[in-house]
Amino acid sequence: MTTKPDNSGLLVIDKPQGVTSHDVVAAVRGALQMKRVGHAGTLDPMATGVLVVGFGNATRLLNYIVDHDKTYLATIRLGQRTTTDDADGELLPEEGTIAEFPSRQTVEDVIAHHFTGRIEQVPNSYSAIKINGQRAYDLAREGKDVDLKARPVTISEFSVSAVRYGYASTTCAGSPLADAVEIAPEESWHAETDGQNEPNMQPVMELDVAVTCSAGTYIRALGRDLGSELGLGGHLTMLRRIRVGRFSVDMPNVMTAHTEAKTFTNREGIEVTRNRAVLDDAEHAVDHALDLVASAAASISMDMLPVTEQEATDLRFGRRIAHDIHTTMAAYVPETNDLVAIVERAKRGETKPVAVFN
Repeated sequence: MTTKPDNSGLLVIDKPQGVTSHDVVAAVRGALQMKRVGHAGTLDPMATGVLVVGFGNATRLLNYIVDHDKTYLATIRLGQRTTTDDADGELLPEEGTIAEFPSRQTVEDVIAHHFTGRIEQVPNSYSAIKINGQRAYDLAREGKDVDLKARPVTISEFSVSAVRYGYASTTCAGSPLADAVEIAPEESWHAETDGQNEPNMQPVMELDVAVTCSAGTYIRALGRDLGSELGLGGHLTMLRRIRVGRFSVDMPNVMTAHTEAKTFTNREGIEVTRNRAVLDDAEHAVDHALDLVASAAASISMDMLPVTEQEATDLRFGRRIAHDIHTTMAAYVPETNDLVAIVERAKRGETKPVAVFN
């Protein structure tokens, strides 16, 4: 289980802010000098944290990881809405100025009643969901109507760790909170809306939250919908994913990265500057990776099935072997630390391969 991977494995990368998940994949491709690289679960450019990247045969494990539950830390700003439901979007105009903000206790009660357990959620229009082969965010940027249906998700934790009240810019989403105050959990806050010292500022309320949820949950949509339920509007100003299944940001093999500005000339001959992801220890990227057996153990979150060399050969030829299992497992040869196949129960006393690793 400790053998270093050669051309297949998983990297747990702490994605920096300001780049896409695909930018991180591109950085890994460059570091490993291979094309067969993918990721398990998109993170928005504004978000940071755990991004599981597979290379070589380990890319076949990514679909198992995508379905795992996840844990996020986020800051929700109530009192302002944006086009993307996060600080990367444009602020939307509000009707009038909100002066009265609810107490922390009121907000926590709303969360408990409306945003925990199994709920229906409509994803943000600027999401990566495909509509007739096109990404929703591409359609939204083109000004087209994006009609996404509500889908069930499960929120197993939605806790508030801190609440602040203060004033935020009306022209720049995600600007720092000014004159922030904290008050007793049972008290509401009445903002001073007249005679503000700073122009273009409005009262808002911020929540620091932790969310553990099923795959397919949009934390941006949670912030948006919580704001709507409270009659305030809402968006995220910070989002960090700290866990995906068994992969966490605290793992000793986590690989960090940073952003660098890159200027290039596009096809239209226009000079463009955009961020790119850069791995902090690119030369030793493979040393941070889990080998195939360790990757499978973490990805499937189930038991491993030790098999003999002969059984390994049978599985690789699509033949069944004589093992009585009851759930999806990963078959491997312990003596050589060789991942053979993902297997399932065929019938009583027989196991069949569903994905083979050569």
